[in-house]
Amino acid sequence: MKRIKYLFITAIALMVFATGTAKAEKDTGIDVAEIVFGHIEDSYEWHITNIGGKPLRIPLPVIVKSSTGWHVFSSARLENGAEYEGLYIASEGANAKKIVERDASGNEVLPLDISITKNVLALFINSAILLIVMLSCARWYKRHEVSKGAPKGGVGMIEATVLYIYEDVIKASVGAQYQRYAPYLLTAFFFILVNNLMGLLPFFPGGANVTGNIAITVVLALFTFVLTNVTGSREYWKDIFWPEVPTWLKAPVPLMPLIEFIGVFTKPFTLAMRLFANLMAGHAGILSIVCVIFITAQLGAGICAPMSLIAVIFGIFLNALEVLVAFIQAYVFTLLSAIFIGMAHPKAEIEKK
Repeated sequence: MKRIKYLFITAIALMVFATGTAKAEKDTGIDVAEIVFGHIEDSYEWHITNIGGKPLRIPLPVIVKSSTGWHVFSSARLENGAEYEGLYIASEGANAKKIVERDASGNEVLPLDISITKNVLALFINSAILLIVMLSCARWYKRHEVSKGAPKGGVGMIEATVLYIYEDVIKASVGAQYQRYAPYLLTAFFFILVNNLMGLLPFFPGGANVTGNIAITVVLALFTFVLTNVTGSREYWKDIFWPEVPTWLKAPVPLMPLIEFIGVFTKPFTLAMRLFANLMAGHAGILSIVCVIFITAQLGAGICAPMSLIAVIFGIFLNALEVLVAFIQAYVFTLLSAIFIGMAHPKAEIEKK
């Protein structure tokens, strides 16, 4: 009964908190949705902060092939709805916040766009950080004899993490052929982990929503999908198209084979959506809580003080939770990928070999 009472009180407090925030947002004119989605969505510039009411941002290179050929220029030329060389950033519609041009009929069309956007630049930076960290660890092992003592500090932490993922996740889940897939799975784990942690930093070069972008998670899931099915054994494909179930479930209507075949595609889909949804929700939650401080700041000290205190407490809690989620999501993606790869190599066939 006490737990129910506490949950009831907490629910009421959250409802009051949300109601007060919504009213404050309306009164002050601060658009929380615009702030949140402005951070989550990709962009052609990297907004760092505001100084004296003016935004400090880094314009990024625009690389586009339109109907008139290739165009390479700075995104600063497209600020405030400006048009340059027949190109501009759409403000509404299905192509909102994307570079478009107009065809002969006056309709907005998307050109071939390979611009260096915020997420692309963050991807380059985070990949460089990952390479520096791993090459530094490799350099330590090159200069030190392992028999003389285990590494300490950052190198020791990386070694412990690698051994844990290698022994308890990859080796335990993939099976006898685990060494073949260990490089990919370890790379996927640290790639996701670094991008998750960098996304939590509130300042440049952190803060980009890389792993909360559906395009990134889909590509990661496709790597697992291709690796699983291209290297899958005969036994694996036999279990899909002719599983060991009663014949009437396989012929004349291939019910179970159809279900198993659909499962081949739903597995990578769940990988992509799980990582995308968890990271995007975390970014949105933290930003929404932080916005409460700025919303209530214009409503007087009587409202601002308690609401800001609550926002700070919730913000610290969510940030700490997101650090944990950063590790968990990298771990879960690697674990599920290892399990899917292991399922493509049934133990029965391995024992025959």
